[in-house]
Amino acid sequence: MAIYRLFTNSSGKSEIEELDILTHPELSSSAAAEHIFFRQWEPGYFLDWHPAPRRQYIISLSGTVEVGLEDGSTYTFLPGDARLVEDLTGKGHTSFVPGDEPIITAVIPLA
Repeated sequence: MAIYRLFTNSSGKSEIEELDILTHPELSSSAAAEHIFFRQWEPGYFLDWHPAPRRQYIISLSGTVEVGLEDGSTYTFLPGDARLVEDLTGKGHTSFVPGDEPIITAVIPLA
């Protein structure tokens, strides 16, 4: 289990960094959220280039998702991984569900 941040860098491109609670104490304090919902994407689902629709946490509950960036890199997120998604501008990222298991996530839009 790990915590990641997906954000738009100063060049306008999406980037991913790993966060930890020791060096980012704001992660262990309260954050105002609007609501929570659950989402399921089936194996083989592909969402082409898109920025995030809003600041939100996405927590993987089961299955795997691969997030692709403009530089050609891909990041695989597993059950238990949490992502703070903040790449609200630019080309964004892609999302793909590999394998034969759907991915189920908890999505928590931030206020």
